[in-house]
Amino acid sequence: MQALGRQILIEFYDCQNEVLTDRDRIRQYMLEAARDAGATVISDTFHHFKPDGVSGVVVIAESHISIHTWPEHRYAAVDVFTCGDAVDPWGVPHYLQEKLQAKNVSSMELKRGLFPIPVQYKPTVSETQKQ
Repeated sequence: MQALGRQILIEFYDCQNEVLTDRDRIRQYMLEAARDAGATVISDTFHHFKPDGVSGVVVIAESHISIHTWPEHRYAAVDVFTCGDAVDPWGVPHYLQEKLQAKNVSSMELKRGLFPIPVQYKPTVSETQKQ
């Protein structure tokens, strides 16, 4: 079976609380992680909840990368979904572990869009779509 995409689910534990509450820093790290993994960033949106917590998504040509933080538990959940073979989805958790200063990380990979025949996914993006 061949897959259209890969989805990595990552749980970051024992993170730095100050980082998990900082919407601008989380956004910066997520954009850097996407680019570092070789993804093509299309757009992003991030929200800071009161009193704490940040949720955000980076839309990439190859799919998306999202994060939800729970500073009160020093925890963050990240979802990396990529299609094609141009992006290394495992680069994202490696990058974010350092930036979130997570002491413990748990992750798993899922294959998405399984087909019994060879499949190809090659996104095309115009220059005006890139961020």
